[in-house]
Amino acid sequence: MPEPPAHSRLPAFNHVAMGVPSELLGERERGEILDFYGEVFGWTEMPTMTKDGQLLVLRCYSNEQFVFLHATRTPMRCDEMDHFGMSVGTEQELDAMLARARTYRERDARVEIIDKKTDDFRVLKLHNFYVRYLLPLMVEVQCYEWAAGFGEQSQPTA
Repeated sequence: MPEPPAHSRLPAFNHVAMGVPSELLGERERGEILDFYGEVFGWTEMPTMTKDGQLLVLRCYSNEQFVFLHATRTPMRCDEMDHFGMSVGTEQELDAMLARARTYRERDARVEIIDKKTDDFRVLKLHNFYVRYLLPLMVEVQCYEWAAGFGEQSQPTA
């Protein structure tokens, strides 16, 4: 088996890009997107990237993690469960995000939520929920609860 390549740090997913209708990137709609994703997740606008009706980049905790929304004539179309995922460190953080999404849904019925569930894989309990607001893809928020002796670097054995 070949040696894995050397890295200065582990490679990481850093962004997701979605083609959306230009109307979704107008001033009012951008404001709605920024309000929801800011309130629920703490994401912020990268204002130097914003182009009215053309581009919105949501900064997700660092400059190397972002959601890139660009206007296109053929916007992304997704099935109801198409999503991208992010993980949080504790179940309490996951629950707090879910609570903020539910609170937002009370004032805006366009918020879609698939409620929290837990999948038990013996070495891992995966807690998650899904949420979507105005964008084609849902966001799945996950929290990992590892069994004793296992962790994020554990490798499965045959």
